[in-house]
Amino acid sequence: MTLADSEIEYIEGILGREMNELEEGMLDVMFSEHCSYKSSRPFLRAFPTEGENIILGPGDDAGLVSVTDKYALAVGMESHNHPSAIEPYGGAGTGIGGILRDIISMGAMPIALLDSLRFGPIEDEKSKYLFEHVVKGISDYGNRVGVPTVAGEIEFDESFRTNPLVNVMCVGLVEKDKIVRAQAPNIGDVFLLMGGTTGRDGIHGVTFASEELTSDSETEDRPAVQVADPFTKKRVLEASLEIMEKINVSGVKDLGGGGLTCCISELVDSSKNGALVDLRAIPLRETGMTPYEIMLSESQERMVFVINPDDVELAQKICDKHEIVSSVIGEVIEGNNMIISDDGEEIANLPTILLADPPSIDRPIKEVPEDTEKIELKEPGVYESLPKLLSSPNIASKEWVYKQYDHEVQVRTVVKPGDDAAVLRIDENTAIALTTDSNTIHTKLSPFDGAAGCVAEAIRNVISMGATPYAVVDCLNFGNPETPEILWQFKTAIEGMSLVAEKFDAPVISGNVSFYNETEGIKINPTPAVGVIGVEDIENIRTLDFKNEGDKILLIGKTYDELTGSEYHRCIHNLEKGTAPGIRIEEEVANGQTVLDLISDDKDKNITAVHDVSAGGLAVALSEMVIKSGLGCDVELTDDELDKIQLLYSESHARYLLTVRAEAVDDILSQISVPVQVIGEVKGTSLNVNGHEFSYDDLNDAYHGVIEKYMV
Repeated sequence: MTLADSEIEYIEGILGREMNELEEGMLDVMFSEHCSYKSSRPFLRAFPTEGENIILGPGDDAGLVSVTDKYALAVGMESHNHPSAIEPYGGAGTGIGGILRDIISMGAMPIALLDSLRFGPIEDEKSKYLFEHVVKGISDYGNRVGVPTVAGEIEFDESFRTNPLVNVMCVGLVEKDKIVRAQAPNIGDVFLLMGGTTGRDGIHGVTFASEELTSDSETEDRPAVQVADPFTKKRVLEASLEIMEKINVSGVKDLGGGGLTCCISELVDSSKNGALVDLRAIPLRETGMTPYEIMLSESQERMVFVINPDDVELAQKICDKHEIVSSVIGEVIEGNNMIISDDGEEIANLPTILLADPPSIDRPIKEVPEDTEKIELKEPGVYESLPKLLSSPNIASKEWVYKQYDHEVQVRTVVKPGDDAAVLRIDENTAIALTTDSNTIHTKLSPFDGAAGCVAEAIRNVISMGATPYAVVDCLNFGNPETPEILWQFKTAIEGMSLVAEKFDAPVISGNVSFYNETEGIKINPTPAVGVIGVEDIENIRTLDFKNEGDKILLIGKTYDELTGSEYHRCIHNLEKGTAPGIRIEEEVANGQTVLDLISDDKDKNITAVHDVSAGGLAVALSEMVIKSGLGCDVELTDDELDKIQLLYSESHARYLLTVRAEAVDDILSQISVPVQVIGEVKGTSLNVNGHEFSYDDLNDAYHGVIEKYMV
């Protein structure tokens, strides 16, 4: 049991008695960090959560954002870090399963998956094993369920050697009048449990996720990892959507962390009602299971529907048709308690508010000063660094990963993996742009600017596709919150993220917190993984590849002396020191809006390509445009205040590269009131920067095949 003495005293003070063994187990999981957010809740309130296009913010299984008059998107993001460290294939697969159920619970059909992954150095055999099997777990599960994995991002860094991060985002489409919530508003409604049967897998999964890993975790904690079953999930998805289509469902919730205890208590607590659960009605996969095991099991592929008793027969016929088990396991009752009955005998009776709303903890915080020491380095050849940078596993092509994913199933994908964001068609006029992003070194060095930059970069990605950012989701991965410095990182990161989300009017509508990502003193770099949803007219879609010889190349935004924390410093100098690039929020918003306005007004398609500048700086961004298109460019970069290294590799925010037809340049420039330069033109097949030439083959060979060489 992980309940603290103070928590036991608090609980028994409310109950006026001691807990029995079952009640102790139920409260243990609900008071875990994973379920209760007891360390993070006070800080999460800083996020902006409401806006013009927001239907529902945090608090349910997913957020909801309006995208057309008819449709909304259900969007969520979850982590499955500890399970993936122990059993990477199953951990990643059940992570996908969990986020899919969250989307289904809103009445939505999942239409896209994205992932944000972190591993130790790829040359390390254990990290390579985790990487290979996490990708296979995501691929096998998503492909078998029939939901495309359309985008994502990956980083390799020493800090993730013993704590890989597996964050998954899912987007679902739902007609606005068919949205369902996690609630149980009507006394007398029944709980219909359907899907997979209940076994002993995943018991204490949430408490396992709420403590640090150790060197013994791989063997000791393996039973806490759930077992994935994508084929059952496919049937559960289809049956769930059919039930919601044919029955007036009062509420729906999936069984994830905390199992039946969490699901039922949160359903009724949201409606200020009580619940009676009949333990003997729960379909079991194993014999001899105790009440403790049944109520804490986190077996996968299970859903609970709250329905009128008159609708049970039809609901079960639908389940039978899809060959999945279903059973009425209890009912909504008056009062505010969750009662567990075993063959007519009451074996647990707990206030739902105690289960669903444990008190938060006021933990100590200690600020960590930034490292402002001047860094003096012996610089290698300025231009010779570019091929090495392109060959960094953090920059190089991730084709080895996404070619394993089916990104075209459901035939909505308009822009496939490999661009700044994925683009999916919603209807004949509307598309959505989706992306995930994070920069862990920036956040480690400067939590405010680094985390703000994660949101800003993700927003730049969707803007580069021609989409207006509508909403943000996140997965906040940090170390032990009981460490004051870690909690300060977390608090400060949220403040930075909130600033950018608010200024772009892109509220945070859903998210997840994953603490305790450290092993025996080895802490991860703080990782705020950010997902952004953008909406656009389908005619406004842009991509990053060069299109035509003679097109002029424009740089919007200003480059600053901000090399510290860059991929150049990590890759070329093996250095993670200094401060992160600063967020200049007014520049970020003005430059982003300028790009959106230009694209929106560009009826003649004179703007032929757009690409944001981020990891690796301008040198890498230009190289990617050459590699993607096979066309070259001549570029001249000058700035009296910066040297060549800074101009090429600085990772200053708020910058975009645009290509424009030569005859339209003057007109486009006349519309721009933010800093802009014409830095070159599309020409030939080589990248020529300040007179230094890189052939297409040199760039392409450096960029492609890097991960493949490690994974043979």
